[in-house]
Amino acid sequence: MSLLSDINGPSDIRSMPVSRLYELAAELRKKIIETVSSNGGHLAPNLGVVELTLALHKVFESPADKIVWDVGHQCYVHKIITGRGDRFDSLRKYGGLSGFPRPDESDHDAFAAGHSSTSISAALGMAVARDLRGEKYSVAAVIGDGAMTGGMAFEAMNHAGHLQKDLIVVLNDNEMSIAKNVGGMARYLSRMRTDPMYSRGKEEAEQLLKKIPSIGPTVLKAVERLKDSLKYLVVPGMLFEELGFVYLGPIDGHNIQDMVKILSQAKSMGGPVLVHVITKKGKGYSHAEKNPGKFHGIGAFDIETGIPKNKSRHPSYTDVFGKTMVELAEKDRSVLAITAAMTGGTGLTEFAARFPERFFDVGIAEQHAVTMAAAMASKNLRPVVAVYSTFLQRAYDQIIHDVCMQKLPVTFAIDRGGLVGEDGPTHHGIFDLSYLGQIPNILIMSPRDENELRHMLKTAVEYGGPAAVRYPRSEGKGCQPDKEIKSLPLGRAEVIRDGMDIAFFAVGPMVDTALSAAIVLENQGISAAVVNARFVKPVDEDCILRYVSQTGRIITLEENVLSGGFGGRVTEVLNSSGIGGVKIITMGLPDSFIEHGDRNFLLAKYGLSVDEVIINALNLMNLRNFRSPRKLSRLSGGFSVER
Repeated sequence: MSLLSDINGPSDIRSMPVSRLYELAAELRKKIIETVSSNGGHLAPNLGVVELTLALHKVFESPADKIVWDVGHQCYVHKIITGRGDRFDSLRKYGGLSGFPRPDESDHDAFAAGHSSTSISAALGMAVARDLRGEKYSVAAVIGDGAMTGGMAFEAMNHAGHLQKDLIVVLNDNEMSIAKNVGGMARYLSRMRTDPMYSRGKEEAEQLLKKIPSIGPTVLKAVERLKDSLKYLVVPGMLFEELGFVYLGPIDGHNIQDMVKILSQAKSMGGPVLVHVITKKGKGYSHAEKNPGKFHGIGAFDIETGIPKNKSRHPSYTDVFGKTMVELAEKDRSVLAITAAMTGGTGLTEFAARFPERFFDVGIAEQHAVTMAAAMASKNLRPVVAVYSTFLQRAYDQIIHDVCMQKLPVTFAIDRGGLVGEDGPTHHGIFDLSYLGQIPNILIMSPRDENELRHMLKTAVEYGGPAAVRYPRSEGKGCQPDKEIKSLPLGRAEVIRDGMDIAFFAVGPMVDTALSAAIVLENQGISAAVVNARFVKPVDEDCILRYVSQTGRIITLEENVLSGGFGGRVTEVLNSSGIGGVKIITMGLPDSFIEHGDRNFLLAKYGLSVDEVIINALNLMNLRNFRSPRKLSRLSGGFSVER
């Protein structure tokens, strides 16, 4: 009989004997593997925290007690055992469970997450609020060793150590090299530090020594100095102790009984406590254990073989970026690559192997990455910061102050631009054209295909000032790459097809959407020009004004929020030109956070389908008789817009 079918909430975990929790852990792993193999998701991190999550819910009474997950890559077990197990097969699907903690989804999700290194700050804020309101509950932050490389985590620990609030930080350490620290000495130190007799004996000895006239305080200081010296040699948690935390560990993160004991002790101690837990990423699934990086975040796959079900036919934009970086670095020794704990994710694995002295993984520290790149650029190097769009937001001040204000030649290779699909609002890269576009001195480009990405990267590196190349999370079109990588004419758009009735100015992947719409319109006797903008900043004013004069009708398309985006720049050109009577529609994403779901479905829902482009074009031309979705579906063969 299945244990999991009887779990309706955390209270069922608390009432279950520890021995049965191991059986439950096996069922949970099976359910997670089956679901992620179908839906995609973060597999290895979740498999590594099954026992840890059960221990947390055995000790803490959620939702009264607050469990704050960092990033959220490891919250699947938590979701299943907090009343969402019957909906777990909807994970990452439109309208289904999010792959990340969402308070609007459940009271058990104490704080929304998606980006790294935020949990300790959030947990401390909750602890402060608890005490100010005179309430009684425990707060525990669960953070990985990778997330602990982020400066924000140490800022929070520094402040928590100062405030001395009751707060527990669970450090989930799944780095394999740390395994050698788990042994006899580590177990001894852990027992000594968690035994209440140790703390009480230490206090009693100190009080006794202080009572001895003259010699007592001197002996006490000598003992303290010796004790601290020895602790620096043998206790791995001294850094945390110096920040004001009591350090407990390291302990085996797959031993539920030991974790329950230590977490219970931490809960009763008071003040800030750090519990150091050692786990194995991907535990329980051999393919994930052997290659935890590959199975960190993965699409649908075959369980038996571990092979992805939907294998890409063509190299992704990420792959093409990585290969282009190698090509550029072979010819120019000043080209460097910087990533923030995303070597594989940004396509830089080959670069790192070929040019280790010119490759820098700074950990989860985007702010540091950008300022370090700026300093490198100030000394005649050409650093390329490879980063996901949504993560670059974390370094906004450094982009403005350290790079753009000084006009330094730093290139930002911005992956995952636009909608990313199932990862949802914390990962959609839909703000970058806006938040970068308002900064002086920066050049911004977005390619229509992977071949153009190669040329844009070279253009950016050779530009001599701040430059950004923004590309999507998708496979390429399979176009034949040019033999030679060339720099593009700065600020010049590419006219793909001419037209006399209306002109589409499109950015990145939206170029193909505009082209498909133009072909349908042509079949109806409407001549539509399609312009690949290429440059979001500066826009090609001459090209815009030419088509304004030629057609009088403009539609802009971008996979970015409309506010502050490419369409707004085109409108500014028209306003400053003094030309009147121009009909323009700007198409983009709304001023909202967009939910998770299939990318093509989301594009259609938010009006960026071929059908919607055709509707807008016909409206501009006062040809509303084609508004029927049924007619449009026949014309474009695309998604039928519901009206």
